[in-house]
Amino acid sequence: MKLRKLGRTNLLVSEIGFGAWAISGIGYGPTDDIESIRTLHRALDLGVNIIDTADSYGNGHSEELIGRVLKERGDKETIITTKVGWDFYRKNGIRGNLKREYIFFALEHSLKRLKRDWIDIYQVHLSKPDSLVNLEVYETMDELKTQGKIRFYGVSASYARDGIAAIATGKPDIIQIAYNMLEQEAEKELFPLAMKNEIGIIAREPLACGLLTGNYNENSLFLKGDHRRGWSKSYLMDSMEKVKKLMFLKSQEKTLIQASLRFCLSHEAVSAVIPGAKRVYQVEENIGSTKVQLSSKELENIKEIYINNLEE
Repeated sequence: MKLRKLGRTNLLVSEIGFGAWAISGIGYGPTDDIESIRTLHRALDLGVNIIDTADSYGNGHSEELIGRVLKERGDKETIITTKVGWDFYRKNGIRGNLKREYIFFALEHSLKRLKRDWIDIYQVHLSKPDSLVNLEVYETMDELKTQGKIRFYGVSASYARDGIAAIATGKPDIIQIAYNMLEQEAEKELFPLAMKNEIGIIAREPLACGLLTGNYNENSLFLKGDHRRGWSKSYLMDSMEKVKKLMFLKSQEKTLIQASLRFCLSHEAVSAVIPGAKRVYQVEENIGSTKVQLSSKELENIKEIYINNLEE
């Protein structure tokens, strides 16, 4: 597993990380905790050293599973990134909350679930423009750094413009952003700005929430509890047409999944990608991308397809 420097943090992270939303039991359909634990162990065995989660994933369940696995392994070295901003502790439903008192409260609960004394990277999960430029939020993060409760902090941005706004404050150490062959907006302004300011980039949704696995079509149905259940048939049809144009990447040497992950890692701004996985074989295929390469011609074709899709 190759390691990459994560911006000015100087942390060395595995280029393939582990996105832990899928194992939470909420968001990507039902899960089997035993299999999720096996999957986490396998990822760590194969060299993954960064796990990304959030306190709201399964209302803490994702963090609990990660904490259990790390305790079983006696692991205090794996880099853990989690998030704060969605208050799910109230009986009247989840709501955004980045008040100082809540951040302190939420962090203590995350630490307890993760069985850690500190968080390596704590991220703002409420990606709204006013949240990302609110210096009081960053002052709270700085206070937590001073106390040794977190090492670094950043923003999980919904859109490239959100990440740009956050960088303008001069505060975040990392930006997490959706980036894949179907969604390349981050390349335009965010990535150059991040590199200029030594901000680490963690690329999420490298498989476009499963669209780039090649496992779905316009008639695919998703189970209850899967956020993709809300996708319209027209959206699926349009997405599948775009994916079909990328099938030239699939070969005896690499799967579409592996090509998709390698595409993200081909940009020098990206330190790590965090594909989700619920099963061992998915982790193994994801990590197999470390052994494949994309030619300059393939990268050119991917870019051309993306531009043509925008113009259609």
